[in-house]
Amino acid sequence: MTPKADTHESTTSTRVVLLTLAAGQFLMALDSSVMNVSIATVADDVGTTVTGIQGAITAYTLVMAMLMIPGGKVGALIGRKRAFMIGCGIYGCGSLTTALAPNLAVLLVGWAFLEGVGASLILPAIVALVAGNFTVERRPSAYGLVAAAGAMAIAVGPLIGGVATTYFSWRWVFAGEVVLVLGILVLARRVADAAPAKRPRVDFAGAVLSALGLGIFVFGVLRSDQWGWFRPKPDAPSWLGVSPVVWLTLAGLFLIWVFLRWEARLVVQGKEPLVDPELLGNRQLTGGLTMFFFQYLVQMGVFFVVPLYLSVALGLSALHTGARILPLSLTLLAAAILIPRLLPDVSPRRVVRLGVFSMFAGAVALMAALDVDAGAEIVTIPLLLIGLGMGALASQLGSVTVSAVPDEQSAEVGGIQNSVTNLGASIGTALAGSILIATLTTSFLTSIEQNPAVPAEVKSQANVKLQNGVPFLSDAQLKTVLNDADANADVTAAALDANAAARLDGLRAALAVLALSALIALFFTHRIPTAQPGSTGL
Repeated sequence: MTPKADTHESTTSTRVVLLTLAAGQFLMALDSSVMNVSIATVADDVGTTVTGIQGAITAYTLVMAMLMIPGGKVGALIGRKRAFMIGCGIYGCGSLTTALAPNLAVLLVGWAFLEGVGASLILPAIVALVAGNFTVERRPSAYGLVAAAGAMAIAVGPLIGGVATTYFSWRWVFAGEVVLVLGILVLARRVADAAPAKRPRVDFAGAVLSALGLGIFVFGVLRSDQWGWFRPKPDAPSWLGVSPVVWLTLAGLFLIWVFLRWEARLVVQGKEPLVDPELLGNRQLTGGLTMFFFQYLVQMGVFFVVPLYLSVALGLSALHTGARILPLSLTLLAAAILIPRLLPDVSPRRVVRLGVFSMFAGAVALMAALDVDAGAEIVTIPLLLIGLGMGALASQLGSVTVSAVPDEQSAEVGGIQNSVTNLGASIGTALAGSILIATLTTSFLTSIEQNPAVPAEVKSQANVKLQNGVPFLSDAQLKTVLNDADANADVTAAALDANAAARLDGLRAALAVLALSALIALFFTHRIPTAQPGSTGL
């Protein structure tokens, strides 16, 4: 075979490997968004409530959060490629179970448990397999494309879910995931695996501590919208006069601290820890992990707020909502692909700073554009900016974190990295949601209280019945509620005006918090290196 043919075959194989790993990342992220537009339909189909389906989504997040760090260690124990393929097999079984689920119990087994376990094996392995299959110089581009595939799945998920639910069935989404898993398993034969140099020891105590700590912390964050962050909501449980969210997050942080102390003790004793505590002293690694946290916090907050504006405030269908989010995917993919290709020696710190600033600018632009008379077109430019920022971060952060440690620790870093992104995503969604509802409630009740057309009795009833929070309703939904309550024309008009203004106030407040988070992230970018891996720089 000629050298030219060897090069062509090598290039083809590299593309197949990249496609395989990107497809795996796409599959993992798809479940985070694809069913958000179809929750009510799924609930009706399996004989449960919207709360039940939201519980399944929460359980999926919890399982991933709890098992991500141990999942990374499994890759070192049995091989990264084998962990990836076993994870895909488990995930495929979960998708098939979900597609055929006759009730909520079976749905929980398939969607929350099996898919969660599969994801905890797949995601850390992807990080390690990129490190093992690409040279140091090519890793920024590879990590950028893999991360872009995940972000694109979140962006196009509502569109896929909307098409499937509108014209076919939500079950076809999970059936399609099974087909995708089979394709990934076929292509994965081209992926090279680096066998572990020695058989690692399994730190069972560390695995339990990390799982409990991360699981309890994430569970507390996810319950914040029902229980309140600090002050317990009416009818919500209360421990010593404070919301259980406070105690759960503190308990989670305490267990994580105990976990790190346990790991440090193992190192002193010469034993092998689940996670080497010295990793957290690595300036470059912690810098990359911090930026991952803020990226996913802002990213998932945006994916919570924008669909609400489009589908509820403007009344767009799931299809049109998904279509309006697509501009974000365009700039995201362009930045993730072109930055490493056109600027291979650019300073990662500079790219990350520009990316964070672009996300900040997009959130501020959208916040400024929101108006009672505004239409769907106002989201285009802000989403282009946010997508550009996300793509810029995606093109650098994966390489930054993995290049900070030896290749044999890449799976370990993958577990930590995905735990951090999971935490950021959970906090971003919960924070945006709680700020939105709190502002919406205050604005709505204030408008009703100050409107002379609303009788005093109605004002009093509104303050009592809506103290738990005003739901984010469209005008059509609110009219239905008011008609069922036999409200008169003046009260209906006042409520509709107050709701329209309060919706925008809530959206602006949530976007302001996300913009502030992006601004805070800029203060941590000094930990990102100024030179690409394999090159020299300050």
